[in-house]
Amino acid sequence: MSAPSNRRSIFLGRMSLPERNYLADALRTETVGGILLLAAAVAALIWANTLGGSYEAVRGFHLGPSALGLDLSVQHWAANGLLAVFFFVAGIELKRELVAGELRDPRTAALPVIAAICGMAMPAVVYFAVNSLGGGSLQGWAVPTATDIAFALAVLAVIGTSLPAALRAFLLTLAVVDDLFAILIIAVFFTSTINFLALGLSVAGLLLFYVLLRRGVRGWYLYVPLAVVIWALMENSGVHATIAGVAMGLMLRCTRREGETHSPGEHIEHLVRPLSAGFAVPLFALFSAGVSLSGGAIHEVFTRPETLGVVLGLVVGKTLGIFGGTWCAARFTKAQLNPDLKWPDVFAVASLAGIGFTVSLLIGELAFAENPVLTDEIKASVLIGSLLAAVCAGILLKVRNAKYKALCEDEERDEDQDGIPDIYERDQPAFHLRMAAIHEAKAAEHRRLAELASGTHAEDDDPA
Repeated sequence: MSAPSNRRSIFLGRMSLPERNYLADALRTETVGGILLLAAAVAALIWANTLGGSYEAVRGFHLGPSALGLDLSVQHWAANGLLAVFFFVAGIELKRELVAGELRDPRTAALPVIAAICGMAMPAVVYFAVNSLGGGSLQGWAVPTATDIAFALAVLAVIGTSLPAALRAFLLTLAVVDDLFAILIIAVFFTSTINFLALGLSVAGLLLFYVLLRRGVRGWYLYVPLAVVIWALMENSGVHATIAGVAMGLMLRCTRREGETHSPGEHIEHLVRPLSAGFAVPLFALFSAGVSLSGGAIHEVFTRPETLGVVLGLVVGKTLGIFGGTWCAARFTKAQLNPDLKWPDVFAVASLAGIGFTVSLLIGELAFAENPVLTDEIKASVLIGSLLAAVCAGILLKVRNAKYKALCEDEERDEDQDGIPDIYERDQPAFHLRMAAIHEAKAAEHRRLAELASGTHAEDDDPA
C-alpha cells in the first residue's frame, strides 16, 4: 500500500550513506583542528598574561613588501591572509551544500536556513537591547552572531559526547549558512573606503580563475599564484581580503560527473581542509586570542554594555534564536522530529552553536579597530561567552550521552564487515533479497544433511 501524499517529513532523520560518509570525513578533520584551535587559544592566553610584552611585540611585528601595500603586522597576516584559506574552504562547503548537500532541496534547506538566520538575528537583537539600555556602542552588534564549528567539535571531543550524524549534520549546516551571512556582514558593514582599480583587477582575476576552471585547465602552479594575486588585490581594494577566498571556493565544481568518485571541489577541499583546520585557524587564534584576563578585565566584561551584550548574545541569543527558529519552522512546515531524538537535543545543539570563536574575534577586531583597549575587552567577552556556551552545552549533552552513544553505535554497526553499516542495508531491497538467499542456502544445506543421514542422497555428478 502506498504512503499517503500528505505524509509528514522527518526532521533530523537518517542521512543518506554518501552524505554520512562525507560528513564523517569532514568533521573528523574539523575535530582535530578544533582541538588544535583550543590549544592555540590557551597558549595565547598564557603567553599574553605571563609575557605580554613579547606577545605584543611578535604579533605587532611588520613584514611584507610595502611597495605592494602588503607591509602588514603578523596579526594582520593571520587575520586577512590565513583566514582567507579558512573562508576558501567555507566557500567550497557552501557550494557543495547548495548543489549536493542539505541545502539543495528548498524544503530540506528551510529548517537549517531559518534556524541559522534566527540564530544570527537574535544575538544582534540581544546586543542592541543591552547597549541601548546601557548606553553602549552599537557598532559591535555583529560580534556575537557567528558560530565556530571547529571549536564546537573540539568541545564535543573534550567532553566525550557522541552526537548522532543527523545532529552533527544540522550543526555543520548551521555553521555553513552562518559563515555565508558572516561573509556578507564583513563585506557590507566593514568596508569603508574602496580602491576601485584594485577591486576591478581583483574581479578580473576572479573571472580568469573561473574561465580556467570551466575549461578544465589543471595545474596547481597556475591556480595558486593566481589566487595569491587575487587575494593581494582584494587586500589593497579596501574590501576584506577573505572575500576573495570565499569567491574562489564558490567557483569550484562540486557535482560529480560520470566516472568520478569525487568532484574537483571535494578533492580540493580534502586537500586544503587540513591546512585550514590544522594550521591557518589555530595560528589566527594564537595571535588574536591573547588578551588580559585579570580580575578587573573580567569584571569589565560583565559590567560594560558592549562586552555584556556579546556574552549574552552568544549564550542566550544564539540558543534562543536557533531553537526558537527551528521549532517555529518545524511547526509551520509540519516536519516531524526524528522519534529517536527530543526537542531538548535540539536545544543542546543550539547552545553549542553559541561558541563563536574565530569569526567573532575577527569581527570584533574589525568593529573596534580604532579602540585597541575595547577590542581586547571584546575579545575577552568572546572567550568568556564561548566558554559559558560550551559549559551549558556540555551539561545538556551529558544528560543524554547514553542515548547518543547507543544511536551512534547503531549507526556504526557493521556485523558483516562489508564496509556498509547494517542500519543502511536493512533499508535496502537488496539486503532483503540477500538475506532470503542466505536463508534458502541454509535450508538447502539442512535438507542435504538430512538426505545424507537417511541414505537417500544421490551420488554427486561427475565433475568432469
